[in-house]
Amino acid sequence: MLFVFSRHKPGCKQAANPSSRRCSCPKYIDGTLPGRSGRFRVSAKTRSWEQAEILARKYEHSALDGDNVKKAKELPTVKEAVARYMGDARARELAEATIQKLSGIFEGRLLDFCESQEIKFLLDLNARNLTAWREAWTDEALAKKKKFERVVGFFWFCVRLGWIRENPTAAMRRVVARQKPTDYFPKDEYARILAATYRLDEYEDRTYDVEKRGARIRALTELMRWSGLRIRDAVTLERMRLNGNKLLLYQAKTGVPVYVPLPPHVAEMLRKIPDGLKPNPRYFFWSGNGLPKTFVANWQRAYRRLFKVANICGADGTRKRCHPHMFRDTFAVEMLLAGVPIDQVSILLGHASVKVTEKHYSPWVRARQDQLEASVQSAWKLLGPGGEPASKGVNARSRRRAAKDVARGT
Repeated sequence: MLFVFSRHKPGCKQAANPSSRRCSCPKYIDGTLPGRSGRFRVSAKTRSWEQAEILARKYEHSALDGDNVKKAKELPTVKEAVARYMGDARARELAEATIQKLSGIFEGRLLDFCESQEIKFLLDLNARNLTAWREAWTDEALAKKKKFERVVGFFWFCVRLGWIRENPTAAMRRVVARQKPTDYFPKDEYARILAATYRLDEYEDRTYDVEKRGARIRALTELMRWSGLRIRDAVTLERMRLNGNKLLLYQAKTGVPVYVPLPPHVAEMLRKIPDGLKPNPRYFFWSGNGLPKTFVANWQRAYRRLFKVANICGADGTRKRCHPHMFRDTFAVEMLLAGVPIDQVSILLGHASVKVTEKHYSPWVRARQDQLEASVQSAWKLLGPGGEPASKGVNARSRRRAAKDVARGT
């Protein structure tokens, strides 16, 4: 085993104690290496006791002699690997929200776990202790699944850099998350939500959230419903992006702007929206101060209150689970039910691929099932009781077209 000691300079107050950590004298490493005979002593080339301790553990792990100092120093600690991974994530210009999630997982939870288990080096992380770490997660199944996928990506990053030979997560089973089907607000439920915006002031008399009441929250609700914007994009929307009744959603990678037309009453509502507590002429809702994440959290609390006032219940009488993102889902589902091709809906939603749209909006909702049933019944009119044409005027091409309509649900 290796130990760290200080080689004190003349005049050092701690000269009588080589094990003292209080001075800034050069640090050395002394002891024996596992699997090797003879004494091992080398300069740590640092004045930091902590850095010398880390280097000593690296020598023990690599079981190298003093001539391979460079190779031993390349053995990364978990902290160094996480720092390099986060630096690469920022260099790739990932979204700030993604950076925050990665930071919470690795700079927060992983490093805290390693510190509690006295794990210093990347090579010490294996399927056994990573499984123990995952068992301590308290997230919901879907969040746990996405978090584990990021952990897998971190270790593949370490494999590509040559720090480890195998990905330790390969021996771990994947997290199973049964995603709930996308839900939306039918017309009657959406009308109840709008009606509830007029009743907010009847329940509480608080001044700090006055900007979230009445006309402002109603305008934000209509904006998300008819544009498909996420709540973060909606509350930080700039006024310059509204041109007449058209709203600039985003700039495509090709440089072509993507617009969505808004109903005239929604565009007019945005222009006449009353100022908040700290108005900013650049934005409709945001003051421009603080982090957008904090501002979104404030609006989400306001929507929890709005949904409580609306009191939307399911067929069994239980309260329906509602959240602001369902306004975006409502926009997408209503577009699909109106016959808009899914590739066009994908463009309006800003999805990277139509496969993302299919993943989230393929589960059947009742309204679309009604459409399917109507299509099947219309196909019956073209076929006789035994599946033969009902009349000689119906040819094979018509039957094939009817079958395709049924398959598409149109």
